[in-house]
Amino acid sequence: MSSLSLLSIFIFLTFGLVLGIESKSNTNQQTENTHQAFFVFGDSLVDNGNNNFLATTARADSPPYGIDYPTHRPTGRFSNGLNIPDIIGQHIGVDPLLPYLSPELKDEKLLNGANFASAGIGILNDTGVQFVNIIRMPSQLSDFETYQKRVADLIGVEKTKKLVNEALVLITCGGNDFVNNYFLIPNSIRSIQYKLPDYVPFLISEYEKILMRLYELGARKVLVTGTGPLGCAPAILALHSKQGECANELQQAANLFNPQLVDMVTALNKKLGGDIFVTANTNYMHLNFINDPKAFGFETSKDACCGQGPYNGLGLCTPLSSLCENRDAYVFWDGYHPSERANRIIVDEIFNGIKYVEPMNLSTLMALDSKRV
Repeated sequence: MSSLSLLSIFIFLTFGLVLGIESKSNTNQQTENTHQAFFVFGDSLVDNGNNNFLATTARADSPPYGIDYPTHRPTGRFSNGLNIPDIIGQHIGVDPLLPYLSPELKDEKLLNGANFASAGIGILNDTGVQFVNIIRMPSQLSDFETYQKRVADLIGVEKTKKLVNEALVLITCGGNDFVNNYFLIPNSIRSIQYKLPDYVPFLISEYEKILMRLYELGARKVLVTGTGPLGCAPAILALHSKQGECANELQQAANLFNPQLVDMVTALNKKLGGDIFVTANTNYMHLNFINDPKAFGFETSKDACCGQGPYNGLGLCTPLSSLCENRDAYVFWDGYHPSERANRIIVDEIFNGIKYVEPMNLSTLMALDSKRV
């Protein structure tokens, strides 16, 4: 064999070896510099399909749910399109989250984060008992712990800890503790046990335990949303309103709950020595739409886009329901849940506003030094 041929083989082998080393280095670098992760906990406002895998009536897996989603198919989101986690994910540059129960959530997809939320749940374990098989908050937190073990098997314990510490966490719950517990039926067990002004502090104290558990599990950037305007949802108007006025007792509940949530989170941050938790007063944000929908480009804040009966607020949104043509003109998609457009306005306020977010908006939180352990 000529010396020229030997030289060619040597160059080829050397080049291949360098490529292999470089490829391996790039893979390791990608693992070292994993992109922003995102985790979601809570109820139907943020569930993106976990309940599809459960035998429960709290599901959004049939049309016209998802009519404006990119696939135009129901996904388990209680929305005509994207929900709040989807839109937050777009802002921070993460891929659409998979439900934790999805069999697709494995391998590298785990590094993107996961959605643990389940429609029907509340702060309390006895909330949503009528839905039977839902993932209550202790189970969501247990799933988060299991998730971290799965990721540790993939990238190691230290990198998993870093991934979780630097991730954004969203938690949304509390509304069901009123709608599907305290006010579910006249003389409910909880309403007999507590007067409303006493029930709210009890909820807040239980919520604090949940937030502390998230902290113990490594969460260091946590967005905590309050309840919406509970008494003004079309489902409530259909049952309680004579002339379109919001139901007083449920609005009183929201007006008590949200400020106390802010106070609790402020005290918790002080106790932990940092701005770990940010609250978003979605009650006041949403009330802006309700009090002056036309100022935000909506036609109505009283009627749901999809439903039946007064205010389109009775029953579930189904293929047989009355369906509006222009979903962007409606504050509410169904009896309880905002339309995608309303969700987008809420998320914009969470990121850029200063009036309804404490102690800072989400843009400021995301810019903070993330290396808090």
